[in-house]
Amino acid sequence: MDPTSLEIFLAVAEEASVTRAAKQLARAPSNVTTRIQLLEEHLDAVLFSREGKKMTLTLEGRTFLTYAKRLVALASEARFALKQQVLPASLRVGTMESTAASRLPPVMARFNEAWPQVSLQLTLGATQELTKAVIAGELDCALIARIPEQLEWSAMTDRKQQPLHATRVYQEELLLILPPNHPPVRDARDVLPPVLAALEPGCTYRRIAERWVGTGTAVPTVELTSYHSILAHVVAGNAVGVVPRSVLDGLHWTADIAVHSLGVVDTLLISNTSHRPDALRGFEDLLLASSASASVTSALLS
Repeated sequence: MDPTSLEIFLAVAEEASVTRAAKQLARAPSNVTTRIQLLEEHLDAVLFSREGKKMTLTLEGRTFLTYAKRLVALASEARFALKQQVLPASLRVGTMESTAASRLPPVMARFNEAWPQVSLQLTLGATQELTKAVIAGELDCALIARIPEQLEWSAMTDRKQQPLHATRVYQEELLLILPPNHPPVRDARDVLPPVLAALEPGCTYRRIAERWVGTGTAVPTVELTSYHSILAHVVAGNAVGVVPRSVLDGLHWTADIAVHSLGVVDTLLISNTSHRPDALRGFEDLLLASSASASVTSALLS
């Protein structure tokens, strides 16, 4: 006894006609007749009395009508219950380590409140790798540093084939941090330590610092895994380092290090133009609201 047969039985009982029931169900009348006959054989009961073209419920048919309605309702309730147990949707977000540390915690908390049914999955990486992951569909969106035109990775994307939607959400002041008691820096020629401490090669901040320091002299880069490590190398006098000001302020380091500004770098939220679900738009709105709040706070403190 399948739900479809029950629905056909209910339609015929309501319409008292095979023809009208068939029209209501968008089925052929012969199909409706066959399903009713099979149901009667299965129940070993006559459900309708055939008086010409009119289908009237028999005593057994009226008894079965109550159970049929209950069975159809129960089947519908079961389908709904199963749909409610489907795993929640997820939003796959890529981000630079600096943004994750200094910007995202309050945004993620607000997102979880506003979108409790969406699981936020965070992936850390450098701008180059995160951009490739968005293009490949491995991430729904990513927070990256805007790549200066002169540093563009030509093999990273064919924008004609895979356009990206980009929204500027933050601006970061990029700093060259210097060991304590380092002489004032006017340009790259004034940098004394022979090594630049930075993150992985795909990091835009590293590329900007390498280009700036390299205008003065050839300086090798030591690759480190965290901003804490970079700061430790600088404090020890072994290197100069590159760190966004928002990250440096959050480290609460007590050493008297010197800094030199390398300018302002935009943080963009990128996503595939063809795939921008509601949860992604909601996440973008929260980032923009966070950025506006940070700007107001900065203005009040300055």
